[in-house]
Amino acid sequence: MSAVKRDTYTPQSLLAVAVQVFNERGYDGTSMEHLSKAAGISKSSIYHHVASKEDLLRRAVSRALDGLFGILDEEHARVGRAVERLEYVTRRMVEVLTAELPYVTLLLRVRGNTDTEQWAMERRREFDHQVAELFEAAVADGDLRADVEGRLATRLLFGMINSVVEWYRPEVRGADGPAVADAVVQLAFHGLRTDT
Repeated sequence: MSAVKRDTYTPQSLLAVAVQVFNERGYDGTSMEHLSKAAGISKSSIYHHVASKEDLLRRAVSRALDGLFGILDEEHARVGRAVERLEYVTRRMVEVLTAELPYVTLLLRVRGNTDTEQWAMERRREFDHQVAELFEAAVADGDLRADVEGRLATRLLFGMINSVVEWYRPEVRGADGPAVADAVVQLAFHGLRTDT
C-alpha cells in the first residue's frame, strides 16, 4: 500500500499535507519526520519532490501571495473609481482567503524566523501598502470618510479580513466564501462611505 502511495504522491499533494502539518504544529515545530509520517512516505521520498522543509514553506506562502497579488492585476482592481476598486479588491481578498484557506492561514502565521518567512512578510507588507494606497485615493476622492485615519481604517479592514482564517470552515453549511465576502464588504464599506 505504501508503494502505491509513494508512486501517486505529487509535489502538489505533498505541499497540501505539509501546509496542514505546518498549520497544526507551527512551521518551527514541524520536522521532516512529522511530514514523512503525515504523508505516509519516507523522508527520502519527500526529498525527491522538494529540497527542504523551507522549500515547502516557500511554495506554500507563494501560492497564497500569488493569489493576493493576482487580484491587483484584475481589470476591476485597476479601472474605475478608487472606492469601487477597493471594494472589489476587498471582496476578492476574502474570496482568495476562503478558496486558499490553508495557504493564507500559513502566510498569516509566519513570524520572520527564516529567510523565506522574512521574504513572505515583506511581500505581504508590499500588498498591504498597495491596498492602503487605494484606500487613501478613495478618501482623497471624497468617497470614503476622512474622519477615520486612513492607516487605522486600513488596518481594521485587514484585521476583519484576516480574522476569517480563525473561524471560517468551508464544510459548515451557510458559510460559503462569496457570502462571507459580501458580508465583509457590506460591513466595512457601509460604515466607511460618505454617501450613507
